[in-house]
Amino acid sequence: MSDSGAVGAVAAARAALDAHAGAVPVCVLTAFASDDATTEATPRRMLVYESGEVRGTLGNADLDAQAKEIAGRALVTGLSTTTDIECDGGRYTVNADPQRAPDDLLIVGAGHIALPLAQIGALLGFRVTVLDDRDEMATIERFPDATRLLRVDFTAPFDTIALNERTYIVLVTRAHKYDFDCLRDLVTASVQPRYIGMVGSKRRVRAALGALLDAGISRDKLERVRTPVGLDISAETPAEIAVSIAAELVLVRRGDT
Repeated sequence: MSDSGAVGAVAAARAALDAHAGAVPVCVLTAFASDDATTEATPRRMLVYESGEVRGTLGNADLDAQAKEIAGRALVTGLSTTTDIECDGGRYTVNADPQRAPDDLLIVGAGHIALPLAQIGALLGFRVTVLDDRDEMATIERFPDATRLLRVDFTAPFDTIALNERTYIVLVTRAHKYDFDCLRDLVTASVQPRYIGMVGSKRRVRAALGALLDAGISRDKLERVRTPVGLDISAETPAEIAVSIAAELVLVRRGDT
């Protein structure tokens, strides 16, 4: 679907706010003429939605086509860009500003690693949710950067949480029994999260994955679980482990793995 009408600043801002609230992601394109003699001096805007819908025009069919390609890349990377384009004798500077709701980071377990991971996750722009089955652990005093703090039963931790393809989940529970219950629900869910990582010793990981295999979960589904979790930076302390996990989250979010 395409709408060739003009897109004003208010309409562009409203589309960005809607995307942040969970509507279809959109890239706001703004074109400025490098040479005022070629076109009007005021900027023109175009909206390119992840669904393929386009609203507005930058005033030139060739410019629109090139800008749509830029928007597509920006929606994938999530990065704002500025590109100089020459077409039909005119020179333009096109700003592409992708807008979408923040990715969700679910931290399952509110122990020592969860504390720095929640802080780093918020700094990276994730909407952080911390889950635990103990009232005294998942508190605003311990996790001031979290968006949500939920007390859950680890036998069914995701019953009240909507998972989607942009959900990142890190399991840092305190026992392999809870790892088993959480992983069973995740790998058999109808919607698969973007990232599933599990912290634990080799013995604990083997125990959890082995129990899932014995329960009939296919090896292909279990191969989606990233364990050992995080990039290998020889991390030892909770803060270092959180950094290694956060680095892997960024790698996955940018589509490099």
